[in-house]
Amino acid sequence: MTGQTYDRYLAVPRSGSGPGVLVLHAWWGLNDFIRDVCDRLAQAGFVALAPDLFAGKTADTPEAAENLVTHLNEVEVVPPIVFAAVDELINHPAVTGNRLGTVGFSFGGYWALWLASQKPEEIRAVSIFYSTGEGDFHRSKAAFQGHFAETDPFESEEGIRGLEEALKEANRPVTFYHYPGTGHWFFEKDRQEAYHSGAAQLAWDRTIAFLHEHLDGQP
Repeated sequence: MTGQTYDRYLAVPRSGSGPGVLVLHAWWGLNDFIRDVCDRLAQAGFVALAPDLFAGKTADTPEAAENLVTHLNEVEVVPPIVFAAVDELINHPAVTGNRLGTVGFSFGGYWALWLASQKPEEIRAVSIFYSTGEGDFHRSKAAFQGHFAETDPFESEEGIRGLEEALKEANRPVTFYHYPGTGHWFFEKDRQEAYHSGAAQLAWDRTIAFLHEHLDGQP
């Protein structure tokens, strides 16, 4: 365990145990939507932990969220928090096995991709929502799943294809989905201007199936 202290939200299944899943929030911060994601993961049988990367700060508008990220020294602040969260999950008495999944949204998706290469033994399933990132994935031992909008000013088709090609070149299992009629934030029910209920439910079903496939039954 590291000595890092941080705020977080933890949800445990009613059964009392299950595989661990790290949830990395978008630039809105650790808000009610992310807590609900953790609760839904717990209902599906996972121990879900969402670390707070913004020290309690949240935002409701894109302008405020951008301001949070702009004033955050990501390189110094985020890694120790994420590493501490991984350590907590791995050592939590409710977590079964020693392999974790991670689900990342936008800003958090970037860090989920980064984490897969930094913690190859621990991170074995990565599901990202409307997010890309660059890096060397050859050290990773994870399977990857991506959920992308049809129209997204924050993520280019070139960037999505580039990430998919990088993962395939590193011989990582990867499946990317594109959801017609959607835009950025289509999964987030609290973003009514973007939320797409049908696509959100399909993406959720795929995420849960993916996590069970790669995390269930581990020693």
